[in-house]
Amino acid sequence: MTDMLSTGHQASIDRTRLIRAGLRKRHLSENIFKGLGLAAIILALGFVALLFVDIVRKGVPAFTQSNLHLAITYDPAILKIDPPPVRAAGQSDADFQAANLKWQRDLAMLNWNKVIEASLRAAAPAGLEIDAKELLSIAETDARHVVREMFVANPSLLGQTVEVELLASANAVNWIRGNIDRSLGDAQQQLSASARTLIDEFVANGTITNGFAWSIFTNVDSRSAPASAGLLGAFVGTLWMMLIVIVLAVPIGVASAIYLEEFAPKSRITDFIEVNINNLAAVPSIVFGLLGAAAFINYMHLPISAPIVGGLVLTLMTLPTIIIATRGALLGVSPALRQAALGMGASKTQMVFHHVLPVTFPSILTATILGVAHALGETAPLLLIGMKAFVAAVPATPLDQATALPVQIYLWQGNENRNFFEPRTAAAIMVLLLVMICLNGVAIYLRSRLEKRA
Repeated sequence: MTDMLSTGHQASIDRTRLIRAGLRKRHLSENIFKGLGLAAIILALGFVALLFVDIVRKGVPAFTQSNLHLAITYDPAILKIDPPPVRAAGQSDADFQAANLKWQRDLAMLNWNKVIEASLRAAAPAGLEIDAKELLSIAETDARHVVREMFVANPSLLGQTVEVELLASANAVNWIRGNIDRSLGDAQQQLSASARTLIDEFVANGTITNGFAWSIFTNVDSRSAPASAGLLGAFVGTLWMMLIVIVLAVPIGVASAIYLEEFAPKSRITDFIEVNINNLAAVPSIVFGLLGAAAFINYMHLPISAPIVGGLVLTLMTLPTIIIATRGALLGVSPALRQAALGMGASKTQMVFHHVLPVTFPSILTATILGVAHALGETAPLLLIGMKAFVAAVPATPLDQATALPVQIYLWQGNENRNFFEPRTAAAIMVLLLVMICLNGVAIYLRSRLEKRA
């Protein structure tokens, strides 16, 4: 008996040891899995943080610009122009307008670069030898237009000297900020040695100063004057496209999801539609660009590079996502709610719109805004409908030619003046990310408000 008890006790001890060993092994595996999961999350967040830090580091300098502070003299010896026409008694509006246009055309033919050159020479140190072309390379090429427009607005400036703030050229900015290696030889530099010397003098004596680059928000893109290039046209074009997507994709997508989930009879046709919707959600965005080019431009003859076409293409691309997300939200509603509404005498339509939809509004709203935010960052379909064309104008309507923020980033990234446009590209990415973060923030805020009401 004693031997049996001893054997049983030993077996119990062995089983306990085995159980504890199994538990230790299980806990070890669980801790390893938790550690790997935490490490994966930290690694992913680290890469995202690294991406944001790199973009911000490169993009922040683009939000400052170098300004030339010059005393511009409207010298009558250079600007040989008659006074602006004065309306004579009995002169018709058409005749006066024609005379005024002729005066402006004559004004445009004057050598405004000579005026800027004289101002730069007056600001330069005495004894510095530099030719006119090298001197003018310091100021942005649109400086002559700025000076001329000031005179058009106030012809009494003839013979006067006024303080004017002009943009320094992109090459001058590269030299000032060190975007190009200063130790390179003259043959590898963008500016001549005398121009670089004068720029350093201007920075030292305060003729060139740095300020916030409002032009990046208030100007359109420019190839002739890169330093004045901005995002206004692309930003407005993006807003037009997002407005079209919201107006078309959201109601159509939500209505389609409600019909398929709540009202459509289960048949082969609805199964075929559902399968194709799921397939469309996985189709590469460039395919939608090909579809848009064929359907909206070649067949419907809508204007190339117009926000209306971009909005329609992005609507087609966003619809499957909105439909799937909305159906998922409807599926998440408890059947008891539907049964209770029907049991109280509500019709099926009343049950859906008065009881089910209010519960799913937060999820539907979040899904639609996230879908629109995703469409905001698409580039490939917009390139195929011609929105990569250079457009230096702000679109007043969805039918006007325009570009978009993702396409503007693509164009700036491929610009030949990489030293100057690399920070501009990063700055445009920051603006695009800010818009997307704002959309996501609105989605989170509205979802929380609607969930509280629900």
